[in-house]
Amino acid sequence: MKQAGFDLTGPIGAKATLGLVVLQADETLEQDFRRLFTDRDVAIYVSRIPSGDELSASSIAAMETELTRAAGLLPRAARFDAVGYGCTSGTTLIGAEAVARMLRQGVETPMVTDPLTAALAALKALGVKRLGLVTPYVESIAAPVRDAFLAAGFEVGEVLTFGEEVEARVARIAPASIMAAARDAARGADAVFLSCTNLRTLDVIDVLEAELGIPVLSSNQVLAWHMAEATGAPLAGDAPGRVLI
Repeated sequence: MKQAGFDLTGPIGAKATLGLVVLQADETLEQDFRRLFTDRDVAIYVSRIPSGDELSASSIAAMETELTRAAGLLPRAARFDAVGYGCTSGTTLIGAEAVARMLRQGVETPMVTDPLTAALAALKALGVKRLGLVTPYVESIAAPVRDAFLAAGFEVGEVLTFGEEVEARVARIAPASIMAAARDAARGADAVFLSCTNLRTLDVIDVLEAELGIPVLSSNQVLAWHMAEATGAPLAGDAPGRVLI
């Protein structure tokens, strides 16, 4: 056996290095980020956090204890420009500040965000005052999400929820169903927010915006936007939605 010499190069993320902590049951967020960040010089590393097959207040509470450990499983040698926690309802029930604190205990990064924090920033950037809300959650989860927007100073009009607990079914809710709910939620609203990282929303956003004439935001879209804004990571040219323009 002959010893071979080698040279070292820089890390993969020459433009930005992003980390995601994604629910074990989530089938959508990671795929969406691969579509939204297509530049080869943007590195995306994903850690999974244990989560139940059903989304409930108790399963979210159990997830809280795993946040730091999940963040700590991201590559230690990578220098993360931003890390995102991929759960809108989880952030709502745990609290954005608590989520950020626990993630920072597991990984070093100058920026931590989540879909709720990102959505609030995007709505403010767009000058939205009143929004309609679409969620897949049962009422006990949907109500705190609605209340989080109210507490941030936004008016919330129509709230449409699919009342689904099983994550595998959430990931398979048909685009036509999401669009129909968004149309109802848009009545009297300045924008519509499609809540949940497991909803497949990217392919309906541009269609809905053209039809409704108002911004349509989703959890994965705004999370990507917030991380891109903070790090300078370029988004794909066909990334959907007014907020990404």
